[in-house]
Amino acid sequence: MAALEVHQIPVWDDNYVYLAHDAETGSTAVVDPAEAEAVLKAAEAKGWKITHILNTHHHGDHTGGNLEIKAATGCTIVGSRADAARIPGIDVQVGEGDTYQMGSATAKIFDVPGHTRAHIAYWFEDSDVLFCGDTLFALGCGRLFEGTAEQMWTSLSKFRALPGATRVCCAHEYTQANARFAVTVDPENATLTSRSAEIDRLRADGKPTVPSTIAEELATNPFMRADDAGVAAAVGLAGADPVAVFAEVRRRKDNF
Repeated sequence: MAALEVHQIPVWDDNYVYLAHDAETGSTAVVDPAEAEAVLKAAEAKGWKITHILNTHHHGDHTGGNLEIKAATGCTIVGSRADAARIPGIDVQVGEGDTYQMGSATAKIFDVPGHTRAHIAYWFEDSDVLFCGDTLFALGCGRLFEGTAEQMWTSLSKFRALPGATRVCCAHEYTQANARFAVTVDPENATLTSRSAEIDRLRADGKPTVPSTIAEELATNPFMRADDAGVAAAVGLAGADPVAVFAEVRRRKDNF
């Protein structure tokens, strides 16, 4: 089975929408369409027919294009069964432990509450790609709008267990701002310092910093490193439970 071809579409100020194309069957999924026009144009330019929409959560900058794309293509909309009432046009409801077949590609579904109460993620193991919405960002994580620090740490821990080569296809270009914060809570991390400089170079050239990989996030993302002694000490919580450390890192980022 061939790996999915993933095409990234920048929309609005800092959103990323993804097309995931299965060449074997011709199936193409749109992940978190903020809007329809840019997505339909991108698919047309690639010569791909949109067959699915995969939503990670209900926020409008992830579902705003659902109904227009469905009207134009007849695609199937997939989303969280725990949040079906807030996913426009939902056809298929999925949740933790489910798998979903998109053409010849199989996604494993994770429930990853924290940013919202019913956020989900899609892991295509054979393609080394994770569509994680606003749960995990490059060097960051989503704000806790509807969930708790404990829920988000549990959610991120599911991602921590994935293979290091997994591409993290998150939904926003927040990396440079995240890096500026990350060095304040992980100041002795030379790998982070180096990554931050590379991010500055990429953005200066107008290039995306996304996707990253799970290995990169484990090495440098303070929200994925709440069990690291250096991060705990840097926020004045040496020896504390990782949930407490995570909560303090999140509090500091919210006020950064």
